[in-house]
Amino acid sequence: MPQRGEHNYSATVVWTGNSGEGTKHYRAFSRDHEITCGDKPTIAGSADPAFLGDLSRYNPEELLLSSLSACHMLWYLHLCADAGITVSSYEDNAEGRMIETKSGRGHFDKVTLKPIVSIGENDDSDLATSLHEKAHSLCFIANSVNFEVACEPEIRRG
Repeated sequence: MPQRGEHNYSATVVWTGNSGEGTKHYRAFSRDHEITCGDKPTIAGSADPAFLGDLSRYNPEELLLSSLSACHMLWYLHLCADAGITVSSYEDNAEGRMIETKSGRGHFDKVTLKPIVSIGENDDSDLATSLHEKAHSLCFIANSVNFEVACEPEIRRG
């Protein structure tokens, strides 16, 4: 039984890219895979096209970036509701940078969240802006990565 405050997750990733030769050589197989979590809809995954992946499918780097963005958004909306700020729309055009090293390894060195948030006409825009810092400090995913996650919010009225 999980401890109070402990949350466990599971995901199933199944490689669907065996083109008949398995992994006989680097170009012999597709990077396609499917991600499922319980009975939720399947996510079609692949590698980034730079690594012979399918552009029409989500790659792990995009999913990491999306996780950071979504976690920040959910905390931010929670904090705004608690602070009496009415958010009518929220859109984040997040960007991330991954560096490939000479050894063939890679790592993210920075992600920048760029949320555009619309708030009520009479809401405090300074408070709405400052709540992004608090959301960042509370974000479970941002607290789990070892690279910079910056936030450049834009607050709009209406």
